[in-house]
Parts: sequence; C-alpha cells; structure tokens
Amino acid sequence: MRITKRTNIAVRLLMYCAAHRDRLVTKAEIAECCNISENHLAQVINQLAQLRYLDTQRGRRGGMTLAREADRIRIGDVFRDVEGDLPLVECFADADNTCPLVEVCRLKDALSDAVHAFYRSLDGITLEALVCGNGDLVRMLQPVACAR
Repeated sequence: MRITKRTNIAVRLLMYCAAHRDRLVTKAEIAECCNISENHLAQVINQLAQLRYLDTQRGRRGGMTLAREADRIRIGDVFRDVEGDLPLVECFADADNTCPLVEVCRLKDALSDAVHAFYRSLDGITLEALVCGNGDLVRMLQPVACAR
C-alpha cells in the first residue's frame, strides 16, 4: 500500500501541533521544520480543519492548534479521512472496472483483508503515542532545531 503525500503531510503537521500544544503554530514554521511546501501545507491545513482535527485562527497573530486532545486522535482515522475512498486496485472501484477476472479472482478478497488489517493496526495508535515521551522527535520539531 502506498500512502499519498497528502497523508504524509497531515501526520507530520499533526505531530508538530501535538509537540507544541502550549501555543498556536504557524504554517511557515511547520513548512520550514517539516520540509513541506507552504502551498501543499495550506491545502492539508484546510482539509484537517474541515475534518475537525485542527482549529485555525486567521490574522497577524493567527495560527493553528489541535482541535482535540492528541490521545483522542487515532492515526487510522486520520489515514481514512485524508486518503478518502481511493481504491487500492482497479477491482475495488465500482466504476471504471474493466478487469474480466473480478467475479472469480480471490486476490480481491486477500487485498481487502490486508487493507482492513492495515487500518486496524493504525487504529491502535494515537497521535499522543507518536509524540508523548518521544524526546528526540520533540527536539527535532523545535523551531531552533529546524533552522539548522
């Protein structure tokens, strides 16, 4: 399974916000620290705000913060919400499926089971588990460390 760039950015963004729960963080600092284009980041910020993972404030003193506690954000949910219903292979798609084997192929079931197992594994991980107690990560996500 391949994770989209958008999901990768979303998880880095959420980890950065979790590492800085005490303040609003800015798009510019996240872009610099996490090596993300501000344009891509803006799109992901907008999506995560709509999905209620982030609270955002506009203006000169604006920024963003987590909309809920990090222990209430399950990584499996983030992946599902950001990835959407992208079919893993053609036979998962209702439309545009031209595979002549779809009615008899057992690979579809095996792949479906694998995808469900993948998400079940991520459902057991919270944002807090990725950040809390991970001093090396938190140090890397400090604006001073990022400027080096």
